[in-house]
Amino acid sequence: MNDHATRPATEAFVAHRDLLFTVAYEMPGSATDAEDVLQETWLRWAEADPEQVQDQRAHLVRVTTRQALNRLRTLKRRKEAYVGSWLPEPLLTASDVAEDIELSENLSLALMYLLETLSPTERAVFVLREVFDFGYDDIAAAIDKSPAAARQISYRARRHVDARRPRTSASPEETRAALHSFQAALETGDLQGLLDVLAPDVVFVSDGGGLRPAALRPVVGADKVLRYMAGSVDKAGGTFTSESTTVNGNPGLVLRVDGVIDGVLAFRVENARVTGLYYVRNPEKLTRVESETPLTSR
Repeated sequence: MNDHATRPATEAFVAHRDLLFTVAYEMPGSATDAEDVLQETWLRWAEADPEQVQDQRAHLVRVTTRQALNRLRTLKRRKEAYVGSWLPEPLLTASDVAEDIELSENLSLALMYLLETLSPTERAVFVLREVFDFGYDDIAAAIDKSPAAARQISYRARRHVDARRPRTSASPEETRAALHSFQAALETGDLQGLLDVLAPDVVFVSDGGGLRPAALRPVVGADKVLRYMAGSVDKAGGTFTSESTTVNGNPGLVLRVDGVIDGVLAFRVENARVTGLYYVRNPEKLTRVESETPLTSR
């Protein structure tokens, strides 16, 4: 493709890049893999004639979805050999993502962790339908299925997810209030304060990737979670601090030991109590928590 023909292709790609990155990230849960998917999408887009593409946005999303599906299938095998629990790579996001309630809910580490229980195709369909509101014709074209099959996969994936996630979502204000109570109790060593904010059946999931100490399996129950966290703080030594941040459009904490990032903690809150804690310690997943990553569903 010559420079004259490349310009409209580049302009179209750049115009939709944030959307394409969000699609690519939402599927594997990895920013690094999402960037690789975008590179593969661009190479295929550069070979096309933009003037012959009626809906450039839909076309680019289809190509991105196919590449993300290929990557997701490869990652699934890699995740099976992963040490301990696998959590998505947390992203520092701007206020506009937090203000989009539906997008921030779908980008939360809690939901993305749940999406790991879907097959790659189910996850792709769920993401395109529930997060980006694509029609079944476009979804079918992206996954090489009929619209009827895409609809059936969507129904199955939605039913699976709905059976495992909270029926009601906490408001941003409720989540922030629970986070502030948790943070204050954590920093002052107020064990009773932590117990008061944790739901009895709270689940703590940590991801060290074999590079940092982490629980190999989820820790369930307020008492067990409290003991595990207290033990981890003691073992860390040094000065322990926490800083409020916005992770994937939701309130979270960056935890530091002697000023060095130890990990990022995300929350799930129901009825003003913390029901899920998701702690990413794997240093390979902490490269995007100090500068914002633009995300969008449009």
